Amino acid sequence: MRNHEHHPKRTGFFHGRGSVLAGLLVLTALAFLPGLGLAQDATSAAQSVAYRDIPGLGSRNVVWVIAQLHLLLAGFVLGVPIFAWLCEIVGWKTGDKRYDKLAKEFTKLLTSSYATTALFGGILLFLLIGFYPKLMAYLTDIFFPSFIVYCLLFLLETATLYLYWYGWDAMQDGGMKSLHLFLGFLLNVFAFFIMIVPNSWATFQASPVVISEGTEIQRAWAATWNPTWWPVNIHRLIANVVLGGYICGAYAGIRYLSAKSPEERDHYDWMGYVGNFIGVFGLLPLPFAGYWLMREIYQYNQQMGITLMGGFLSWLFILQAMLIGVLFLGSNYYFWLGITHRIPGAEVKYKRPIMAMLVILLLCLGVWMTPHSLVASLEEARKMGGTHHPLLGVFGVMSAKMTVANLMILVTFMSFIMYWRAGKQETATWAKVAKAIMGGVLGVAAVVVIVLGVWGYFVPAIVRINYFSVAQVLIVLFVMLTITPLTALLLRSAKTTTEMVWGRMPPRSAYALVLNAVMVILLMTLMGYARSSSRVHWHIYGVMRDSSQYAYSPALGYAAAFMSLNTFLFCMLVAFIFWVATMGDKAKAGGTEGKAKVPAGAVPAMAGGSPALDKE
Repeated sequence: MRNHEHHPKRTGFFHGRGSVLAGLLVLTALAFLPGLGLAQDATSAAQSVAYRDIPGLGSRNVVWVIAQLHLLLAGFVLGVPIFAWLCEIVGWKTGDKRYDKLAKEFTKLLTSSYATTALFGGILLFLLIGFYPKLMAYLTDIFFPSFIVYCLLFLLETATLYLYWYGWDAMQDGGMKSLHLFLGFLLNVFAFFIMIVPNSWATFQASPVVISEGTEIQRAWAATWNPTWWPVNIHRLIANVVLGGYICGAYAGIRYLSAKSPEERDHYDWMGYVGNFIGVFGLLPLPFAGYWLMREIYQYNQQMGITLMGGFLSWLFILQAMLIGVLFLGSNYYFWLGITHRIPGAEVKYKRPIMAMLVILLLCLGVWMTPHSLVASLEEARKMGGTHHPLLGVFGVMSAKMTVANLMILVTFMSFIMYWRAGKQETATWAKVAKAIMGGVLGVAAVVVIVLGVWGYFVPAIVRINYFSVAQVLIVLFVMLTITPLTALLLRSAKTTTEMVWGRMPPRSAYALVLNAVMVILLMTLMGYARSSSRVHWHIYGVMRDSSQYAYSPALGYAAAFMSLNTFLFCMLVAFIFWVATMGDKAKAGGTEGKAKVPAGAVPAMAGGSPALDKE
């Protein structure tokens, strides 16, 4: 028994010491940067060696893998505190202890990942200094003041995280709870600034602003506030929430499959629902942020925009469409399973709407995945009358893709609303009017989005991009901002006709959660490659040319192999981190509860599904 009690402490100590060591590694590396970048002798030495390489592996490949793993881990670490803090606030305001427990469990995953993230950041920094000394010396000369800010933010973030996590149980009552919530708020503030400072270094390479006059701080500030800095900040902030939500959902799905008691199944079923909800919540506005980023890239440099959307990288956006489409399908499928299995009696009522939504999603996905030009043989091209298919070619342009993307967002939003309203009967006297207004708003919005999409074929591209596409986005946002509060108001006085039952979801729901997480990871690796490759043979676009042997963009097949490798390695890392995080729980459960028995036929298999539960 004594040993079991000590395991969590040892694990926590390991995490704490790992975080400190990783932090010291980063700070030590940053401490060496001034010596490398500012001292005249060191700068001269750095500029005498422009590149170093690892024979056989290649310096770029090594940096690619480490940088991608660090960015994915950082996305998870920065996304989780947002909804952990929100869950804690909900638990505090409602008095529902489930939310507080959920927030604590999210934060436990955060503490486990924090040290690994910092460790990979330190490794990445050492590799960049070693492989690209000339480039790093230039960036250090420009951004040195921001390095100091980053170090301070890192220290504040680490201290706040320790206080937030280790003070959880001690700060549960009275004014101490308010202090704990304030710590959670500070944690998110520091995390946000830790994200946007390095974003300035990365976006500067794609859209540099260089001034030769002024103080060091003025030069650093001008380089920081480059044209794509804020679009990337917003896009990455939302993407981090999506990544964190879906990974937490996958964690809950795996724990649900391996649950050994009905209580565990209930808890992880609910946690999976919350993770999926957070992922969808972020996924809905994410395409809008991506559209803003691409628009800024076009405005900064049209050639770079054409390379991304109309050049050799354009095929990546077909892959992107497929991944996003699968993500939308997976998220909706999980909602529909919830309606069918958690809410008794709802299956019959919502069967037809679900089927209609599935058909719309599949049609939209088909249009989104249609390429503008086909890879065809000479004979096939002659038969088609060119590289564009006479019928399918119509769907290959942005006007069609923007339209179906907005329609898929609307369908997913309605899935969520349908899930929200299932099992409830509106009792308000104005319910019929409200439902008629919501139906009208949704129907008119869908029609207007389609009309603008078709009209977009007959106007100049600048009109479509600046007005029609923006109008489509605003219409969809208007639908969300109108129907969400109206539904909330309507359900305040609604009567519950069927209690939601947790822990009855079939195993395939957990597989859907894991699938969604893998799709998000693949998506982030894909778009990271696209953004970096848009610089082609420049380290810093238009300022510092890449003169190494790697001054070319990797072929798509080669890049796809690396994306898959990075996704696999990240999944293995996350699995290891989660395994470490649950060691303490397993030790406690083994010591206090023994091996709880689950009702016969209710234990889901880790693979291959459970026919008994599927029949339910």
